[in-house]
Amino acid sequence: MIGAMENAVEKIKVWFRFVPREGWFPQDIEGLWATRLSADTAAIENVPFLQDGVAEGDVVQFQTDSDGLHWAVGRVSSAGNCTVRVVPVPSGPLGRSPQAVHQRLAVFHLGGEVMSKDFPMVAFNVPAGADFAGIKALLNQGQDEGWWHYEVGCGTDEWRSA
Repeated sequence: MIGAMENAVEKIKVWFRFVPREGWFPQDIEGLWATRLSADTAAIENVPFLQDGVAEGDVVQFQTDSDGLHWAVGRVSSAGNCTVRVVPVPSGPLGRSPQAVHQRLAVFHLGGEVMSKDFPMVAFNVPAGADFAGIKALLNQGQDEGWWHYEVGCGTDEWRSA
């Protein structure tokens, strides 16, 4: 029988540094959970709230500093997934409800995480092969009708051409 430790998948936190955006959050780092693949690579396991250019499932290379922190140095490969962030407009028909945002997009079966009660932004993972055109149409409709604001934190060529 194979021991449990031999099957254990090592989860690590990979840290990203970036320049804070004007009028956005003051943070200049974000930690994302990842599965270690090698001494210096890992697959991202959650949706980034702040870091652009990376999506769930992407493989990143990292360097470990003297404190044992793993700092991303670049993306090795894309899983084909996209990161879309949606913030409900407080005065709009959805209010500040991240649940209402999820409900509007439920037809696409997207996984998403809510940033916080104070800032109800939902970061969605849009998997490769999803109905990119349909999702984009609904995102644009919601923005035009005052439901939410959205941004694409990581898009693929397939997303852009849909």
